[in-house]
Amino acid sequence: MRFSIAALSLLAVCQLIGCSSQSKQDDSSKTGKLTAEASAKPTTTTPDSTGKPSAEPIASTRAVSTGDSTLDSLTFAPPAGPLLPKYRIFAYYGNPHSKKMGILGKYPKEEMLQRLDNEIKNWQKADPATPIQSALHLVSISAQGAPGKDGGYRMRMSDKTIKKVIKWGNEHKSLVFLDIQRGHAPLGPEMEFLKKYLKLPFVHLGIDPEFSMVTGAKPGTKIGSYDAADVNQAVQFLSKIVKENNLPPKVLVVHRFTQGMIKNYKNIKLDPNVQIVMDMDGWGPPVLKKDSYHDYIQKEPVQYTGFKLFYDNDFRKPGSRIMTPEEVLALTPKPMYIQYQ
Repeated sequence: MRFSIAALSLLAVCQLIGCSSQSKQDDSSKTGKLTAEASAKPTTTTPDSTGKPSAEPIASTRAVSTGDSTLDSLTFAPPAGPLLPKYRIFAYYGNPHSKKMGILGKYPKEEMLQRLDNEIKNWQKADPATPIQSALHLVSISAQGAPGKDGGYRMRMSDKTIKKVIKWGNEHKSLVFLDIQRGHAPLGPEMEFLKKYLKLPFVHLGIDPEFSMVTGAKPGTKIGSYDAADVNQAVQFLSKIVKENNLPPKVLVVHRFTQGMIKNYKNIKLDPNVQIVMDMDGWGPPVLKKDSYHDYIQKEPVQYTGFKLFYDNDFRKPGSRIMTPEEVLALTPKPMYIQYQ
C-alpha cells in the first residue's frame, strides 16, 4: 500500500502546512481507489441502535457573553434550531495567510465571497428544495513541520486572524468553522483555546485526523488518526458549550479520506446538542471519489455526510475534473455539508 501526501510548505507569514488531503491507493482489488469517510442517514438520532430520531433540543440564539467586546458586538444570528438536515451547509475552506491552503485565502476577501455566492447558486439550482447556508471554514490551528517551543508541531492562529474571519462571516451572514490540526498537541487544550469563539451561535468546529499524529511522526510524513474517544471528547466539549449558553446545536466536522483515519467508529456517541458530519476529504477523479464514498458511507455510518471538492487537486490526474453539484447530490445519502478547497 502506498499513499501520497503533500509536501510541507513554509509560508513567509506564519509557516502553515498546506492541507494535504489526497487520494490514497488501496491494496485491495480496487487499487487506486480514493477512500471516503463514514456518514449516516441525515437525522439527529440517539446513540442507541434503534435509529429513531430523538427530540430536537429547543435553543435560542440569544446574545451570549464571550468576554470579548469585539465578539459580543457581532450581530449575525443563524437559523434557529438544528441546521441539519433542514439546510445544506456550503463552505469555503482555507486560511487568509495562505493562497495554497484553499479558496478562503486564494483571493481577496470581496472576490472570494463573490465566488462563494456564485458557487452556491449552482448548488441551489441543483437542489431547489434544500436551502443553503453559506460558511467559511478556517484552519485556525495549523499543523507544522517544526516542533515549536512546546513540541506541539502546530501553530495557533492569532486572535486577530480568527476574529477577522469571524467578522467576515458576521458581515456575510455565513457560519464560521474553526478547524484544528493538532499535530502532537493534546486535543483538549486546542479546543479550549477556541472556546470563546465557539460561544457565538454561528461558530462551529472541525477536527482533522490527518494531522493528529498519535504515532509521534512529524505532520506531513504520515497520515494521522483519531479514535472514537477523541471524537466523543469533541462532542462533549461542544455539548457543554451549547448547554451552558443556551445555543442551537453545534456542528462538528470530522475530515476523513482513509479508513484508518477514524478508529472504532461504532463507539462514537451521538448527542442532541451536536451534529456530526463525516466529511469525505479526498481528491481525485470523479469515479474514485464516488466509488469510495459509496464503499465507506455504507460500511461506517455515523450521522451526517459531507463531501469536499478541490478547485486545483481534483484536476491533477490526466483526464480528471471536478464533480458537478448534480453528481455529488446523486450520492446516497446526499451530502448535507459541501466544502470547497
